[in-house]
Amino acid sequence: MGDRYGVAILGLGAIGRRMLANMPRQGRLEIVGAFDLSEDAARSAKRDFEWLRIFDSADALIASDEVDLVYIGVPPRAHATYAQAAMATGKSIFCEKPLGIDLDESHQLADAAETHRKLSLVNLSLAGARATSEIRSALQASEMGRILGAEIKLHFSKWPRPFQEQAEWLAGRDQGGFSREVATHFFYMLENLLGRGSIEQSFIRLPDDGKSAETHLVASISFGAIPMSITGSVGGVGPDIVECIFWGERKSFRTTDFYRLWYSENENWQERFPEIENPALDAYMSQLDELVRALDGKTHVLPDFRTAYRTQCLIEELISGELPARA
Repeated sequence: MGDRYGVAILGLGAIGRRMLANMPRQGRLEIVGAFDLSEDAARSAKRDFEWLRIFDSADALIASDEVDLVYIGVPPRAHATYAQAAMATGKSIFCEKPLGIDLDESHQLADAAETHRKLSLVNLSLAGARATSEIRSALQASEMGRILGAEIKLHFSKWPRPFQEQAEWLAGRDQGGFSREVATHFFYMLENLLGRGSIEQSFIRLPDDGKSAETHLVASISFGAIPMSITGSVGGVGPDIVECIFWGERKSFRTTDFYRLWYSENENWQERFPEIENPALDAYMSQLDELVRALDGKTHVLPDFRTAYRTQCLIEELISGELPARA
């Protein structure tokens, strides 16, 4: 086993708490401490993770000599602030997606990351997922034949989802919405596997209150030369749907519930990895393994800030209907 890496956890919402549970399981990520602006969130985390050290300030935690990596799991409006603080202290960064919500700020952050002597990575969780790796291998081996198209289907009976109810910002159109929170992952994966995305036409429906995030989305996008359609909606009794399909001439792939992979070579879908009881946990741990590979200086699949910025541009164009400059 190699060296252990000290981690600062900024943000103790649902995703930050997931890191508290999973990073120690990885074996080489040692949590130095955590910080959250919400005292309730900090108390709750301390109650559930008795070993956790809560710091009085983010600056003190980031500056700790024990910290090698700063994990940023706060709302996206604050990502740049904490990333810049981590850069200033020479620490590696693992930031939640999206990189930000202000494109100019994120562009500057991506520029700064390229001169930062440490890692600047973003937790686009499909990067290290088994499903992504399997589809990439099939594409490289030409198993699918000609790729005819792709599609994404999203539906949420309630937004934010029940496990995110404390994250009120996810309900607002300034930082939240299912496009930023969920579609971002799939747009990254499609760009990574098929080529740069270009929005051809889109329709998005926003509530009349002027504050709430989108409730419906229909769009047509090309990734490389491959056409992709996306539909998204919120509301209505029934199960949530998070699905992405790659339609191939000889073989097609379908992901459900984010991480569960299916394939078809005829009229039926067959599960690719039925032996994996918890595909989500499998993907989380694979992502952390990739993070450690990156910290070790080895080849890894995690996206850097520039890649995440390009994905952010595509999402913001989708939401606003305005074409941003992408670099």
